[in-house]
Parts: sequence; structure tokens; C-alpha cells
Amino acid sequence: MNLGRPIAISVGDPAGVGPRVSVAAALALRAPCALFGDAAQLRAEAPDAPWTECDDSLELAAGRLGIVDTGRVAPATIAAYAPSPEGGLAQVRTLERAARSVQAGRARALVTGPTSKAAIASAGIPFIGQTEFLARLDGRQDDDVTMMFLGPKLRVALVTTHLAVSAIPQAITIARVQRTVRHLAEALHRLYPERTATLVVSGLNPHAGEAGMFGREDLDVIAPAINGLSRDALFAAGHVRVRGPEPAESVFRAAQRGDLDGVVAQFHDQATIASKLLDWGAAVNTTWGLSFLRTSVDHGVAYDAARSGRVDADGMHAALALALRLTGNA
Repeated sequence: MNLGRPIAISVGDPAGVGPRVSVAAALALRAPCALFGDAAQLRAEAPDAPWTECDDSLELAAGRLGIVDTGRVAPATIAAYAPSPEGGLAQVRTLERAARSVQAGRARALVTGPTSKAAIASAGIPFIGQTEFLARLDGRQDDDVTMMFLGPKLRVALVTTHLAVSAIPQAITIARVQRTVRHLAEALHRLYPERTATLVVSGLNPHAGEAGMFGREDLDVIAPAINGLSRDALFAAGHVRVRGPEPAESVFRAAQRGDLDGVVAQFHDQATIASKLLDWGAAVNTTWGLSFLRTSVDHGVAYDAARSGRVDADGMHAALALALRLTGNA
């Protein structure tokens, strides 16, 4: 594998665990990485690491770790271990600068640390989440990208993301279901190019609607969306098989047994409850449909853990390792 171009890491909330897990995981990966954040804070996490402070060109000598300084954050803000306007501004500034470097082709992928929506909102910046922020930064609509959680036991993609439960049925459309299936199929084919992957679409309603008794979304939207994909190249060529809708309770049990490769879930908690139960600490939040690859830890800023110093970097290491795997020889 060609490891020439580094991974760009946006370290997330400076008052949370992001900087610490980013440094620890980058050191353990033994592959080129450039960390975007407060240079003084990052150096303090590992004073003896082979740091090189670099600009956005991300040119690194072999065996060196890059730091791109995105601005000083007051030590009192970091030590507060709480959301703050200064921390919110720093997160957005760091995320955007790291993403721009990947867009320009200077890095192979973007890996993001956890951000605090409360901190960013307190800075007066509209922010739904990193997935939506990156889509708009990349000149795309929210519906152009798919949120996935890729783990060792479950690979799951979401038709809808951050919505009130009452809004979900109206938000599930044929176009959204098909976009999500296509994106997960592409990811599965990249992960398992040597074999045919099996993808199952979960139903929205109990028992996938029970032939319309418990709602018609499964009959009128989800099933036609799946049937309309038969001529898509990945499916027509036999690289990926898709079926559904099937009851979510059955689908996730099959995933747990290893009987299928991926699941398309209809809404946020349908996917994330299963992901966190099956792959806690090992699932990687992945954004598909951007002009570049983005992966992320599957946990929050964890202010309490940052305060205590008891921090686990396994999630960030999994995000970095998956970024390397999915970008291959990029």
C-alpha cells in the first residue's frame, strides 16, 4: 500500500477527548498523519513525538507526524472540559481547514474527532453535524451524502439522520432509499472486492409493515425503491446482492450472526442502537458521497473522560485504520 499522502485529522473539541485520542492513535498507526488543531496542545500530549509543524501543503518527511496549527485556544478554555464559544469556533475552523486540504488532494482522507454541537451553537454558528457541514462545504446537498457506521460485526447506512421521529415517515422517499443503498453497496464492494456482498434493507414499521397492516411505507416506498435498483451496475454485475424490506429485528440479528454484509436502516436510532450494541468502540462513522473520504470516531466529546484522563483511543485508531483501508493506494 502506498502511504505517501498523509491522513488529515481534525481533532475536534479542544476541551474534550479529541486531541488526546487523535495524538495517541496517530502515533500507534505508524502511517503518515497530519493533525489539525492547537499546536501547543497537541505537542503537550506527546512532547517526545516526531512532530513537524507544517503548512497546508502537508509535506512530511518519513517517520514524522505533522501538526497544522489552526490557532491557539486559551488554556482555561481547554481545562474547563465544557462547551464554550471559543471552543466552538476552534472546532469549525479546524474542521474546515482540514477538509480543504483533503479536497485539494494533499491528503488521502479526512478523519474527524468528536465535536460539540452545543459549543458550536454557542459561538453563533448554525451546525447540525459534521456530516451535513462537510456536505455543504463540498458543494453538495444533505441528501447527496450518506451516514454509515462500519464495524467488524455490522455495516449500516442511514436513509434519514437527525430528524424528529414524527418527521421520519414523510422523509423516507424512493430517492433517499436508493441513494443509501447505492452508497452502502459501493462501500461494501470496496471493502470486499473479491466476493459478492449481501445487503439487506430494513423495514420502517413493525414486521416491515405486515403487508400494510402497520403502515404502508414499506409497501409503497421502500420495496419499489429496492426493485428499481436491479439495473444499477453493482447489482447487475453481481458484485452486491440486495433484498428487503425485512423486519429490522430480524435483519440486525442476521447481521450479528454474520449472515449478511450490510444493512440499510431507515432512521438514526434504528441504526445506532444496533451499531453501539454490536460494535461499541470499533464502529467507524463514515460519510459516503463526498468528493473525498471521511471517517470519524463513533463517540462524543466525553468531557468527563477528558477531565479524568482515562481516555480510550481505540475508536480513533479504528477510524484511521479504516481510512487507510478504504483509500488503498490513494
